[in-house]
Amino acid sequence: MKRHLFLLLLFCWGVVWMPAALLARDELVDAMEAMEPFKVTQETSNDKCLYCHEVKGFSVLKSPGQKRQNLHVEMATLTKSVHNRQLCVECHQDISRVPHEEGSRRRVDCIRCHTDMQKKSERGSGKSGTSLHRVAESITRYMDSVHAKPRRNDPSRANAYCSDCHGGHAIYSKTSAEQKEFYIRSPLVCGGCHPKQLQVYENSLHGSAVLRWGDEKKPVCADCHTTHQIGLSRSTDAQLIVAESCGDCHKQEYASYAATYHGQVTTLGYVNTAKCFDCHESHDNKRVTDPTSKTHKNNRDKTCKVCHANVSPGFLTFQPHGNTHDFQKYPEMWLASKGMLALLVGVFALFWTHSLLWFLRERKEKQRGEHHVLPKEVLEAPPPATGSRVNVQRFPALWRLAHLCFALSIMVLGFTGLTVLFANAFWAQSMARFLGGAEAMAVAHRVAGVVFVGVFCIHLVAVLHKLLIKNRKTFQWFGPHSLLPRWQDLWDLIAMLKWFAGKGARPHLDHWTYWEKFDYWAPFWGVAIIGGSGLVLWFPAKAGEYLPGWIFNVATIFHGEEALLAIVFLFSVHFFNGHFRPSKFPLDIIMFVGNMPLEEFKKERTVEYQRAVREGKLETMMVEPPSRRAQRYSRILGFTLLGTGLTLLFLALSGVLTEIIHLFL
Repeated sequence: MKRHLFLLLLFCWGVVWMPAALLARDELVDAMEAMEPFKVTQETSNDKCLYCHEVKGFSVLKSPGQKRQNLHVEMATLTKSVHNRQLCVECHQDISRVPHEEGSRRRVDCIRCHTDMQKKSERGSGKSGTSLHRVAESITRYMDSVHAKPRRNDPSRANAYCSDCHGGHAIYSKTSAEQKEFYIRSPLVCGGCHPKQLQVYENSLHGSAVLRWGDEKKPVCADCHTTHQIGLSRSTDAQLIVAESCGDCHKQEYASYAATYHGQVTTLGYVNTAKCFDCHESHDNKRVTDPTSKTHKNNRDKTCKVCHANVSPGFLTFQPHGNTHDFQKYPEMWLASKGMLALLVGVFALFWTHSLLWFLRERKEKQRGEHHVLPKEVLEAPPPATGSRVNVQRFPALWRLAHLCFALSIMVLGFTGLTVLFANAFWAQSMARFLGGAEAMAVAHRVAGVVFVGVFCIHLVAVLHKLLIKNRKTFQWFGPHSLLPRWQDLWDLIAMLKWFAGKGARPHLDHWTYWEKFDYWAPFWGVAIIGGSGLVLWFPAKAGEYLPGWIFNVATIFHGEEALLAIVFLFSVHFFNGHFRPSKFPLDIIMFVGNMPLEEFKKERTVEYQRAVREGKLETMMVEPPSRRAQRYSRILGFTLLGTGLTLLFLALSGVLTEIIHLFL
């Protein structure tokens, strides 16, 4: 019964459709036969073209066995197009007569046409129109894309031409309803050449919303791959563009990703770390709660193992999108960031104020010609009979070598670390290229980190050996040669503050000053925080066996913020104390030659000088002054280190400023 009904309906449809089709075909044939051949010129009207092309079903068979090529022009489509005022011959410039000659390519050269239009407009008014300029920019991007490259199987044709994506006549303005419809259906256009990707995309979270529900807010192919500057998916530029495009919709998630090492390296322009689509898939993206998603809690081990061979429970609970603003979700990160912020503000508020007051007071005394007032017994004491030994030894060779290694390792750590920490800064990408790229920077950073911690540990072992074994019975733990804080340091600080305010004389100091002791003990805190967090980040899989996942987020904060504190402090406060205060400017070479002139020693270490004279030990401290050659090389080395340190200070402060601007914008 159903079969008979189907045949009846088919017969009825044929009775209605066949006469209409035959009539249309007969009309077309009659029109073709009645047409007189004529020559096509630049003034040929559209009516003569549409005489044939407006007829529905108008097509041509290029060769036997192939599909007929549809040549029908839908007038409703053409009327709504931005080209509705164009003559057909303005685009189809290779048509010379009707009927058309055999072998004619009949290809429209959109690029040449728009380029000529822009040049003509510029010659006429000195500038091109907004739409022409926009099209010209699109052409430039297209010419650099993979679509403009020749096909492998047919080098005479591009991989994709303008009409392959935009169609022949359906070119609409950006604000039109037709363009919005084209936008929603554009994945189907891309799927004509990329069917596998379309099949995956249309079942994804993005694709199903666009193709099934018409959601304009969800991304289509062009939103991720750009409209014209399409690159090979494996190319660096294409991967960076796709990763950055995720942030157009997922601003908060991308901002938190950009704060991780993965995101920082990507921001610098390298793709050797995980991008958004490495974890969330490029076309088959799904919700995190979807059991088949790569980021689902049951699948994260497989996802992470793509890059990290060994994963552990703690490692898998790392929060790639954790932030320091949401206390409810990420309390550890919130507390760590606020604690480090308070530390940074407190340290610099205190020590920058100290340095500023010191500078102002010392400069005022220098301008007035006032000198450091020494005790009467120091001024009247006869010079020691040491002949040519007129300098006082202060730092032995091993101390100076350790200081140099420490300084060099910090500078390498500074350049490589700041470049990653402030990947958004205007200088970051150039610096990364100068340093050899992300992978080279990672190796250099770790090597410098080993040197940094190694020098500290060797120094610590040497000091403990000296105190606990060599001088165990004679060393005074709170004596003048001890670096342990003592009450005298507090009295010296109070006296310095009075001097800053003009309420007292400049204090006379001993072997170690209170600011030198701070400089010495600060690395103990710094090495513990920077070194410990660095090891956690260097060996995440191993650390994840014993530590929870939030430790990695906190370690990232501590490592970056404490390093920033160290760099800014060293190359501002420490440089001021040692080199930039008026009495030392522009450079003090004592840390390179190890000794200082006796007269300077009297002023800088008055209390130690008096004790050495009183105990008869001054002559044993006297050494030959450094040679001119040693002084020259020391100054070259010193100014080089000063310049490098000040460069790092500029990078750090400009990076902080960039972060503040981004925060408020």
